[in-house]
Amino acid sequence: MANGYAGKILKIDLSTGQIEEIPTSKYEQWGGGHGMGSAIFWDLCEDKTVSGDNPKNVLTLMASPLSGTLTPGAAARCEVQGIGLQSMPRGWFTRSNFGGRFATQLKYAGWDGIVLAGKADKQVWVNIVDGTVTLEDAADLWGLDTYETQQKIWSRVISDQGDWNETDNTRDGGRTTQRPAVVTTGPNAETYGPLAALVHDAGNGAGQGGFGGVFASKNIKAVSVLGTGGVEVADPAALMKARTWIQQYAAGGHIDTLSPLPGNWAMPGNPGQPVASYGAGVASRPQGCVGCIRACRARNSLGVANESHCMDFWMGTLGGNMSSATNMSATDTLQRLGLNAFTIAGMMQWLMKLTKEGVLGKGLAIDTALPIDQVFASDAASQGLMKSIVNQTDIGADLALGLWQCAEKWGRLESDLKTGWLPLQEWGYVHHYDGRTEAEWGYGSLIGERDINEHDFNWITYWGSTVWALFGMEPVVSAERMAEICASKMAPYSDEPRLIDYSDEGIYSESMAKMVAWHRHYTRYYKESLGYCDWLFADFVNPYGPDMVGVTGEAEPKFFNAVTGSDQTYEEGIELGRRIWNLDRAIWVLQGRTREMEVYADYMYEVGSTDVPARGWGCINYELPYTMPVYEDGKWSYKNLAGRALDRQKVEDWKTIYYGLEGWDTTTGWPTRTTLESVDLAHVADALEGAGKLGKA
Repeated sequence: MANGYAGKILKIDLSTGQIEEIPTSKYEQWGGGHGMGSAIFWDLCEDKTVSGDNPKNVLTLMASPLSGTLTPGAAARCEVQGIGLQSMPRGWFTRSNFGGRFATQLKYAGWDGIVLAGKADKQVWVNIVDGTVTLEDAADLWGLDTYETQQKIWSRVISDQGDWNETDNTRDGGRTTQRPAVVTTGPNAETYGPLAALVHDAGNGAGQGGFGGVFASKNIKAVSVLGTGGVEVADPAALMKARTWIQQYAAGGHIDTLSPLPGNWAMPGNPGQPVASYGAGVASRPQGCVGCIRACRARNSLGVANESHCMDFWMGTLGGNMSSATNMSATDTLQRLGLNAFTIAGMMQWLMKLTKEGVLGKGLAIDTALPIDQVFASDAASQGLMKSIVNQTDIGADLALGLWQCAEKWGRLESDLKTGWLPLQEWGYVHHYDGRTEAEWGYGSLIGERDINEHDFNWITYWGSTVWALFGMEPVVSAERMAEICASKMAPYSDEPRLIDYSDEGIYSESMAKMVAWHRHYTRYYKESLGYCDWLFADFVNPYGPDMVGVTGEAEPKFFNAVTGSDQTYEEGIELGRRIWNLDRAIWVLQGRTREMEVYADYMYEVGSTDVPARGWGCINYELPYTMPVYEDGKWSYKNLAGRALDRQKVEDWKTIYYGLEGWDTTTGWPTRTTLESVDLAHVADALEGAGKLGKA
């Protein structure tokens, strides 16, 4: 049946070398991506309490039925899951995600996903060419960077047959113009596992979670896939009609609520203007993942920082000169070494603070010869810091342990989490958007297992509101209208008018609990399982839509049903997200999660919020307020919330409201049998009960 699925999932037992096929039909009920990955992990990881570098850890790389199709923003996403190495106080079962070509090639090769279990007895890389799968010797690849590794693998997989890459030398053999899609670690990633990312092509990476270190712990250097097939969809005409339909919304025009912008906002790192402004004489063009009509990245004539964007891109422009390859080379160093860009940015902020306070430097309490005072002004200095981590030199040997672990070793963890010098908002992840002001971002991360990195509300409730206020622009939409539009798309809570109320009262309210619950369920299914891109969805407020209304609620099931032949409603997808969220919660509970653990770093309660965190990393030259929609004195408005700290007791009270809303035990935060059975997870309830960790009704 043509339904978008390839029909089989590849399982490799690295310990034995055994290669098996799992029928996709066994897991189709989970949609794809994250849902399938969580269900497979539950079934195959016998001991879910092991560390991320334990051979018993099960790692999944999953596509979705939309992968390899013409679904914009969903054709290329790959979801990575397993027990990670980055979070503290332990490595939780976690996720990351990357785009590019990998998921598409995986589907073209006839696979819906990859499961990696055990540990190889020698260093290997996985070679997938259509239905043929082999484990190849990676001893000569182990010390190579991510670019060198991919080039080596390309040369080994591609046959020398002119412009066509033939996977079979017969007349009817598979043919493709594509190079293999390779995802790989940097050099010797086992030495800096918590900071180690997986990198694909030039700028696509699974950064959070330390999955590069998990790869290395399993003796895997890379996975390469080359496919010559295709993806059969249920209704090609409906798919093309949907693709044409969404273009009238500028393929995600919610981002353009920021435009037009003055000065140095018009940069390729700005998602709304990917190729707007390099330095003088530098030509550039848009670049995007397979099947996307947004193209949020760029390629430039300098030949550096290509395909990178957001934090990865900014790491190469710290010196502010985007007309020189020398001054933009830090991005390529970051990608080549396979380092987590966001962690490196937070690390630089922390080290700079220690330097300014006279704690870190030559001959000081923390002795280093590295020019830390120059890391935000010099690519050479930032590259030197990154190389010290990979090469285990100077303070790099300590930093390679992870920021939390390094601070513990230096005796600075408690003090620097209290002041915020060490910007680890929750679970040891670097402070991204501020939970003191952008509450749904903070809460979603706190009750989850990592920084959520989901911009659904962030584009409009923070960026749009803040930019309008900063430059004295007339808001594209009033705060009241924004609230109406968002609520209309947040079933089953659409009758709640104050879902995006970020006021001092609103962030502790039942309305905020409903907003966070909706967000966790929506993203678990539509974004992480079906693969809808975070920079396209959710689309609430859209200046190209009728009466400013975006495509969310209509687009997500429209594309899914065209590809799969289903008749799934938007609300049914949200409910599937609730099911996946409860399965993940059960895994964390088995790993030791309790209510008492779900607390922010001390600075979140004791220090007022500042302007946008990125400014502290040298990325933006404006002092940004934190302007967001609030409902106060019976009316909606936009208000600068910078300076606010959280109230510990009110956060605890909010957790009680939220746990109750999810149907979890409000004392422990553990799911109850009634809740688990309501989402067809009775077997999960049995496992929790057997472990003495089932929530009480």
